[in-house]
Amino acid sequence: MSAEKRPVWFITGCSTGFGRELAQQAIAQNFNVVVTARDVTKVSDLVQGKEGNTLALALDVTDNAAIDSAVKATLEKFGTIDVLVNNAGYGYQSSVEEGVESEIRAQFDANVFGLFAMTRAVLPAMRKARKGHVINITSVAGLIGFAASGYYSASKHAVEGWSDSLAAEGEPLGIKVTCVEPGPFRTDWAGRSLHQTKSTIADYAGTAGERMNAISGYSGQQPGDPVRAAKAMIEITENANPPRHLVLGAIGFEGVTKKLKQRLSEIESLEKISKATDYPQ
Repeated sequence: MSAEKRPVWFITGCSTGFGRELAQQAIAQNFNVVVTARDVTKVSDLVQGKEGNTLALALDVTDNAAIDSAVKATLEKFGTIDVLVNNAGYGYQSSVEEGVESEIRAQFDANVFGLFAMTRAVLPAMRKARKGHVINITSVAGLIGFAASGYYSASKHAVEGWSDSLAAEGEPLGIKVTCVEPGPFRTDWAGRSLHQTKSTIADYAGTAGERMNAISGYSGQQPGDPVRAAKAMIEITENANPPRHLVLGAIGFEGVTKKLKQRLSEIESLEKISKATDYPQ
């Protein structure tokens, strides 16, 4: 397969974790791959000796000028972008009451507004080609709210809802959208990409406080395998009709399906009340 016919992948946040593993797997498949990180030196090893079909770029998704520059460089080298993986982002934990305004806004800048801006910058190329696949790495927290993760969950819920709209607008143009919702994976996320405002209010000791302490001690023991996760993400892009959602890991799958079944059951139990709020026929 010639380099021109290989799919062009653009992945944000490749210095560590899911982004790095996915980049490695995509490069191993001989795809055209653009790897990005705020510090480009942390991803330069990924492209060494493979410069013909790879590109390493400095990118902070909260910087619109950097986004535009990265997309321009990609299009100049490869002509298009077939798969955009919005992976850059991080976690923030606190009780809802003790959340720090600056921390909350900074997280939304990266997890939400940066992702929105990145996608807006890539959509013109996908529209022109009448094909493309946007993969948004959210979390099981995008479908389930956990104690201590109110603001992180809110950022991921926002991406989930936005992705529904993007899918509705993109489908007639050949643009597919998938939200990938990982459960606990062994990516050192807790030690590397998690900010915390420790709870000091005794009333939250058994909820937010307990969960923050448990997660800190859980890092490195998660059952999820990042290599298998990366391969699963590549696999869905090879499907002519990729899924809107891909939950990763047994813990995530069980938690999400249980939550959605409970939600549907509750909504259906209130059908009479819900429908009675319309004007009478």
